Amino acid sequence: MPDTNRRDLMALMGAAALAGSAVPARAATTPVIEWNQHMFSFNTARFPFSPRGTYKPDVSRLSADPLADYQAHMKAFGIDRALCVHPEPYGDDHTLVLDCLARTAPAQFKGTSMFFPKDDDAPAKLEALVKKEPRICSTRFHLHRGNTAYFASFAEPGVRALWKKAVDLNLVVELDLGPNYARDAGSAIAAFPGCKVLIDHMCNPKTGMIWEYGDVLDLAKYPGVFMKMSSLGYMADDKPDYESLIPFTRRVIKEFGPDRMAWSGDSPHIADVHMKGYSAVDIAKVKGGNLQRLLNW
Repeated sequence: MPDTNRRDLMALMGAAALAGSAVPARAATTPVIEWNQHMFSFNTARFPFSPRGTYKPDVSRLSADPLADYQAHMKAFGIDRALCVHPEPYGDDHTLVLDCLARTAPAQFKGTSMFFPKDDDAPAKLEALVKKEPRICSTRFHLHRGNTAYFASFAEPGVRALWKKAVDLNLVVELDLGPNYARDAGSAIAAFPGCKVLIDHMCNPKTGMIWEYGDVLDLAKYPGVFMKMSSLGYMADDKPDYESLIPFTRRVIKEFGPDRMAWSGDSPHIADVHMKGYSAVDIAKVKGGNLQRLLNW
């Protein structure tokens, strides 16, 4: 998910207020948790981009304090807890995520990580990071059609070594991949029975072919795999709730079930719209209860 800069934040908050859904109703005992927000800082001297990242954001659009901006977004949309998602442009330098965690309470924020599987010392770096900051709860793998800069297959020894280290540390393996790599990812999931996996952005369906998405749905057979209903704005432009995608989202929800879906991005009200007919308890799970359980949080 791109960073929320101040202009975007104000637009989102205004839309929420107009829709009357800034603080959606939810089960009182179930927190709303978002796992989506990339942190980017205007201060590239303190938080430099890595030359190994596959893209770099427009610095002119970045905030001096992305954490404060995001906390305002959380307040506006009734989000109780969140993860600071470490983005690709910083490579394996986690300085910004660590800074955000240092300025927040453990009860409200956790963080994710990313390393380069081709680096022999990547597993050791992951272990050192988690030892330094136990609130790092995940590491992320990126593999898309046309973007194999980090690795080309989940069968590569470096990928398996890093995946094993994540499992040994009881971390969630976060997968940002396209449908054409779902079958390949499935072989790694099968190699580590019981591993915890979160698939980003409904597996980025626009980056694959329609027939490849069957391999994505097949991943639901692994009980530790969760699907994130996020980045709907990349698939459709009918804000705020992207109702044109309901036939698609409901098919995915049916396959993974309300116990292994997780809303993130824009407003949690999206879960209400896309899960119409499900119980309030099931919707509360998707808004945050499932992530609370996955992270033991």
